[in-house]
Amino acid sequence: MATTRTRLILVALISCLATAAVTLLVNGRSGPPGDASPEAGFSRDMGIHHAQAAEMSFAVRDASTDPAIRGLSYDIITTQTAQRGVFMGWLQQWGLNQATTRPSMAWMAGHGHGASAAAGTPAKVPTTMPGIASDEEMKRLQAAKGKDAEILFLQLMIRHHEGGVQMARAVLSLTNRPEVRTMAQHIVDTQDSEIAYMTELLQARDAKPYPSILK
Repeated sequence: MATTRTRLILVALISCLATAAVTLLVNGRSGPPGDASPEAGFSRDMGIHHAQAAEMSFAVRDASTDPAIRGLSYDIITTQTAQRGVFMGWLQQWGLNQATTRPSMAWMAGHGHGASAAAGTPAKVPTTMPGIASDEEMKRLQAAKGKDAEILFLQLMIRHHEGGVQMARAVLSLTNRPEVRTMAQHIVDTQDSEIAYMTELLQARDAKPYPSILK
């Protein structure tokens, strides 16, 4: 199952890259996104978000012998590492640095956070990426073994995926670029599906997810 899912994911990612190339040729005259754009902010922040997901997945892969958990962790590592490469490729194509001095999540201003720009009041945006695991939680996961590691991983990763879905939905409301919209919708669809699957895996271990952060 994991192999089939991974193949489908990679095909979707290749499609995203092809869409990006066509978009550059057809719409290049409109100019690339700027450093302060939602597209640049999403690419940078989601790249960091995905890097932590891969780190969490490596941790549980080494702590568990369960085939379902190991298959899931492999899928997340493969998918999110590949997507992170796409994000960094976009930044390079747009002539932007991978790092920035702009605050994390500043690009989400205007996506239902605080007052609107029309009101003349600065919008309030998240100060941290939604769903991100704390340093203490990462240490707990890295130290856990067996069933305890599996449960903690599933709880943290469900919340992490919920944060990824929030970010993807936000950029969908803020961009018209086809390649960004295609990737964001793919993230929403894939991570919604994995949230449901991970919830089932938790139930099989007599455990529950953390309270949802989705609004």
